[in-house]
Amino acid sequence: MDIAKFQIQPDSDFKLSDIKTDFTGKIDSKEEGAKLLAANIEQMDVLQSKLYAQDKYAILIIFQAMDTAGKDGAIKHVMKGLNPQATCVHSFKQPSAEELDHDYLWRASKNLPERGQIGIFNRSYYEEVLVVKVHDLLKSQQIPREFITKDIWERRYRQIRDFEKYLTENGVIVLKFFLHISKEEQKNRLLERIDDRSKNWKFSAADIKEREYWKDYQQCYQEAIQATSTKYAPWYVVPADKKWFSRLVISEVIDQTLADLNLEYPEVNKEQKAVLEEYKQRLIGLTEIR
Repeated sequence: MDIAKFQIQPDSDFKLSDIKTDFTGKIDSKEEGAKLLAANIEQMDVLQSKLYAQDKYAILIIFQAMDTAGKDGAIKHVMKGLNPQATCVHSFKQPSAEELDHDYLWRASKNLPERGQIGIFNRSYYEEVLVVKVHDLLKSQQIPREFITKDIWERRYRQIRDFEKYLTENGVIVLKFFLHISKEEQKNRLLERIDDRSKNWKFSAADIKEREYWKDYQQCYQEAIQATSTKYAPWYVVPADKKWFSRLVISEVIDQTLADLNLEYPEVNKEQKAVLEEYKQRLIGLTEIR
């Protein structure tokens, strides 16, 4: 798959409204997509094993989206073949009192993946230029008044770019996915949560309230993606009306990113090989004695 078609180039003047939410490319069916996804997950498992053994790079995967776009499902289905020892998932909800007493990147910083790990953020520090912006929540945060100026959002975009550059320059590969769902498909999924008893627990009145701000959110997402999609930390806008296709795209991006790192299992030198051979012979000898 040509993943470049989903990647937003730096300083792009793209419009979310121009990107089709139901795009599936040349993949003809859900069944074909499932087979390709299974193959990608198998390859991801091999690459993650090398990532873990090499212990040099870390992968940070960020998921952002409107409600019902499929973040939870993507994490569940795309990452299901990964080694739990080398995978960490963190969901960002409304900031706690402790978190509000720190800078807005603090809670993200303390949940970054270790070297050799794949870290997944279900929502992220981008909420600080999305929901905070849409609902004008700056006044409720413990920020000195002199820093809340008309250019605060541009400053935050710059801070986020700097933060992600810092991560990249320290071996943390940053991948950012915006799951792009249509308003009509969101309505259908919300109705399904009401009609399907097994999904009632997922429904929240807040989803309906947030839906009233659809245009505001779309504008904020567009501005944030435009301002923070870089060569070192690109944004991928993934069509999400078809869940199976969005999961396939995500798996392709992760696989290709891991493959580009040229990961290998650590090599042992001649002295270490000699020691291993010695231990091998000792183990064989122990077995024979028994």
